[in-house]
Amino acid sequence: MAINQISEDLNFSYPNFRALKKWLSSVIEIEKFKLGDIVIVFTHDEFVREINFKFLKHDYYTDVITFDYTEGSILNGDIIISIERVKENAEEFGTSFYKELDRVIVHGVLHLTGYNDSDSKEAGIMRERENFHLGNR
Repeated sequence: MAINQISEDLNFSYPNFRALKKWLSSVIEIEKFKLGDIVIVFTHDEFVREINFKFLKHDYYTDVITFDYTEGSILNGDIIISIERVKENAEEFGTSFYKELDRVIVHGVLHLTGYNDSDSKEAGIMRERENFHLGNR
């Protein structure tokens, strides 16, 4: 059972990944799940757009796509993140790159725990959970 990072066509590695894993493990525990295997893929816009179209039939850029393989209470999945999109979002929202990256990562983990953001009510609930967990970072 582990959280791992890989870089796809990009030279990026999350600094102090051990601290990130510890935080995400606590998020998972608070959400009443157990850690299975989670892979966080850091990549670029075009790769995420290709995945978005191939698997979800969405032809647009996005910051994160989550593939959920959770079984019962054991959290498993892939979280694919566009580093370019996170940088743009950080500038747009006036926050640091790593704060925005943490938000996107925890957003992906929350998807694995069953939260959705397909309408404004769900998105509001998810944002509250993101803020709660980011406050514990």
